[in-house]
Amino acid sequence: MRKYRERIADDILKRKLEGKGAVVIEGPKWSGKTTTAEQIAASVLYMDDPERKEQNIAMSELNAKRLLQGNTPRLIDEWQLAPKLWDTIRFEVDHRSELGQFILTGSAVPADSKDITHSGTGRFTWLTMRPMSLYESGDSTGEVSLRDLFAGMPEIDGGTTLSIDRLAFLACRGGWPQAVDMREAIALDQAIDYYDAVVHSDINRADNVQKDAERVKRLMRSYARNQGGQVPNTVLAQDISINEATTINEETVASYVNALRKIFVVEDLPAWNPNLRSKTAIRSADTRYFVDPSIATAALGIGPNDLLNDLKTFGFVFETLCIRDLRVFADSLGGKAYHYRDKNEQECDVVIHLRNGKYGLIEIKLGGDKLIEYGAETLKSMEAKIDTQKMNAPSFLMVLTGIGDWAYRRKDGVYVVPIGCLKN
Repeated sequence: MRKYRERIADDILKRKLEGKGAVVIEGPKWSGKTTTAEQIAASVLYMDDPERKEQNIAMSELNAKRLLQGNTPRLIDEWQLAPKLWDTIRFEVDHRSELGQFILTGSAVPADSKDITHSGTGRFTWLTMRPMSLYESGDSTGEVSLRDLFAGMPEIDGGTTLSIDRLAFLACRGGWPQAVDMREAIALDQAIDYYDAVVHSDINRADNVQKDAERVKRLMRSYARNQGGQVPNTVLAQDISINEATTINEETVASYVNALRKIFVVEDLPAWNPNLRSKTAIRSADTRYFVDPSIATAALGIGPNDLLNDLKTFGFVFETLCIRDLRVFADSLGGKAYHYRDKNEQECDVVIHLRNGKYGLIEIKLGGDKLIEYGAETLKSMEAKIDTQKMNAPSFLMVLTGIGDWAYRRKDGVYVVPIGCLKN
């Protein structure tokens, strides 16, 4: 039996169970939702157990309360297979008058929510699980902490042993828990298997509508080519028409993207809207990203050597890797990740904004002195635009890099931190 690798979500789950009757853990397949929930659950119902699946679904229609019997917290895995459980759990939470009763895990939003009549407000809380960050998989030393930077730590000290070759491998392997301890060739297969499952079956579960697998492949390739961009569905449709031997209309693109979103394959980065010294039109479109960089490489049909031979593509894939890790870290700090861009092309790759109003500005650069310098200048320019009479000054400015041995603070106050030494 494999040893459980601790997840950042472990502590989040424990805290949320103390405050609500039920916790809903959402996220992509293979991200470790069920395994994490099993560490704290006192009893488990696997809704998709092949030997009991039909019986479980039938029981949810006839006597859903029966399925909830068991020691608490009780884990209901793949609960979305029986949406009627939602209202029954809400009712049980109300009448038991105890916290930490249920954990619900699911790798898709219910395709049919007609049986859900109550939002669950006050009874349910949500936790999003993503594939592992480099810190969770043991590939980051964790010597530099985002929490410390938000707390005002002036100096940092950290190092990493990640080479550019290893970084390329990690981007293609992804953060899938199952792949972490496998030998490299087999580990790389996991993301490809995940991609194949999405294309041929999982995407159809999102809305119970059968989709053309070849169209799904073409869309996912286009999405990979446009990751990190604020591109509308019309642009994705045009890109497919130019680069693929077929055409696809905007409506089909929208329905397919929405299905990918429902099964947590794509997770776009929302726009940040700060108070600025001058009136500037802020671009409000979300920025396109997969939930894990390995999905992009699988969709493009490329591996580590291809990234090393095409540093421009490597840069986009590395950005997706950093976004994944920063989202995981932000969740543990009670924050969210955003992207900023305005009509004057002033941009900030990531803004980590906490609920207490603190925020940090981050530029992502694969590496190299010139790119680090450019990133630092971009951050200083962004900082100068913020109206500190109306909002806090940023807690820190950081250039997050892939290549580089050490973390340090520049004379201008900008932190330079390799992703291989960052943690929450």
